[in-house]
Amino acid sequence: MISSVVAIPRNNLYSFSIGSLDESIETFFIFDLLGCCLIDFFVQNSSNMQLVLYDHADQRVGLYPLTLTRPVANLRVGILTIAEKWAKRLSLTYSYWTAAYLQEKYLLAAQEEDVLVISSHICPDDHLCQAIDQLKQGERLLCGQELIAARIHRDDLDLGEVDGFAAYAPIVYDHHYTRIQYPEDIFTYNGSEIQKDFQLLTAGRSSANLDDTVTVLGNNLFVEEGVQATCCTINTLKGPVYLGKNSEIWEGALVRGPFALGENAQVKMGTKIYGNVTVGPGSRVGGELNTCVIWGNSSKGHEGYLGSSVMGEWCNWGADTNTSNLKNNYKNVKLYHYPSNAYRDTGLQFCGMIMADHAKSAINTAFNTGTVIGVAANVFGAIMPPKFVPDFSWGVGEQAKIYLIDKMFETAKLVFAHRNRNFDTIEQDILREIYNITQSKKI
Repeated sequence: MISSVVAIPRNNLYSFSIGSLDESIETFFIFDLLGCCLIDFFVQNSSNMQLVLYDHADQRVGLYPLTLTRPVANLRVGILTIAEKWAKRLSLTYSYWTAAYLQEKYLLAAQEEDVLVISSHICPDDHLCQAIDQLKQGERLLCGQELIAARIHRDDLDLGEVDGFAAYAPIVYDHHYTRIQYPEDIFTYNGSEIQKDFQLLTAGRSSANLDDTVTVLGNNLFVEEGVQATCCTINTLKGPVYLGKNSEIWEGALVRGPFALGENAQVKMGTKIYGNVTVGPGSRVGGELNTCVIWGNSSKGHEGYLGSSVMGEWCNWGADTNTSNLKNNYKNVKLYHYPSNAYRDTGLQFCGMIMADHAKSAINTAFNTGTVIGVAANVFGAIMPPKFVPDFSWGVGEQAKIYLIDKMFETAKLVFAHRNRNFDTIEQDILREIYNITQSKKI
């Protein structure tokens, strides 16, 4: 039995003191937001390696606006976040090494001397995990000039920002791996990541049963406890379907895999899901969805199309909101790029929208192909929204103004309370910092 867990700041790091009634051995269980046990392992009185997911500043900024509010490894791709994937595969506890203003919420823990640092934009696979598992302390894994991982001593953490652990012995890795470099990579790789996560989470486990009124095609379905589904069709012939704990699929819904539904999430009546879709924990969806990721706690509850897109947390789409994901001339789609303050060619023919946390749209909003919506932007007005709506915007067009931070907080408190969450000072401090960071991009 664990008697206490205490986070203690020490030299800008956080050490976790875990007390036990049995000092010789303890069992830990770590659960993700989907309600799945990520790690169950025994810890004895010996040194243990700790996992740190490292945000290189340039990589994090390249994923704006999604990473303004969270570390890169907290992005959801597939069923799990990047951090949860690594934790499950390596059987290690994890923490984040990210921007200072995010660190109070996403703690950095480095109590043990043996620390495994992994670049947070990289998704794991079996071959890569084998290579990392073979690293010895003082070695780093490289692909070209890119740092994949380093096994370091705790005292060397700061060297990652200085020179990428250049003094460490290089080990060359020349195999393909998935890296999340730009926001559109999230929906591009979502289908394949759902399939990898599905195998990871379901291996050796038994699925719960569904109601007899559900039509299931194929046998690539896993149902967690508490799922409710009635009079719907689930097609797993094109990819796996994962239904998280206490999630719901209402009558008349048509679902095609690969598809992941998070804990306590809902698919409403008559919804059409075409595949490569993740609906994160606590979210509610209706209408049509194709090749998209909703991080969690967001609502797209009405008719309208969401395709080739990413939606963050605490977002809301008004009824009949739609996004285009294909240009009339079939040319490549460009997305607004925060670092360059310009539009970047994605190389994609299909690309819808990127919507950051706390953003919202009015009813009947029509988003153009390749639209980027900033943190806490409220989209409404008499014109089609521009392809970049800055963070903390209140409306678009001539009536647009800055969404004052105190007004935004009033709404956020109500949104959090609606889901029995507390909009605390940590959340507020993060948003205040983002408000200042994005000042030059405001209306």
